[in-house]
Amino acid sequence: MTQEIHTQVTPEELAHTFDEAPPDTDLSVYAFEDWLTLALFWMMTGCVFLQFFTRYVLNDSYAWTEEIAVNCLIGVVFLGSVMCVRMSRHIQVDVLYHYLPPHVTRIMAIAVDIIRIGFFAYGSWLMWRYLEIVADEEMVTVALPRNIVFYTVFGAFVLMFLRAIQVFVANQRRGYSVLERPEEFQTSEEI
Repeated sequence: MTQEIHTQVTPEELAHTFDEAPPDTDLSVYAFEDWLTLALFWMMTGCVFLQFFTRYVLNDSYAWTEEIAVNCLIGVVFLGSVMCVRMSRHIQVDVLYHYLPPHVTRIMAIAVDIIRIGFFAYGSWLMWRYLEIVADEEMVTVALPRNIVFYTVFGAFVLMFLRAIQVFVANQRRGYSVLERPEEFQTSEEI
């Protein structure tokens, strides 16, 4: 077990840290679905604030804000999952990879990639089938088609499928995956 070390910092030293130039921002790590997720997140945040304001300040709540916020949350969750697939950030258990020989763990990692691709392909197909059933439904409080939400989820599943293929190809070219060598995928902020 490592012990945390806390170094005392004087107020002058702390003040001088603001004199340093901020690190460069690299926006190239973000894909278009990340920006779409961010826009949906802020739309959801606006709806939640409007709901809070109208309910507790004006004492006359807008009913549609809750439904729009919930639908935005669905979009944020599924489109955010696309980023997790692309960056291999979903929850994964890699304990066996530390104890088994490398050739066995390589086969296991390839199997995980193929199963993930199959899962997202199947999820896309199921969502497409579901869209055929509920295509004509409308939202409860707003006169908008509900399939906006369903097409977003379908699009997210298709993107997760494509990103899973992209990760699989990258893992094959690299010769290992995050399951086999997690330390290779840590960013400088995590270290």
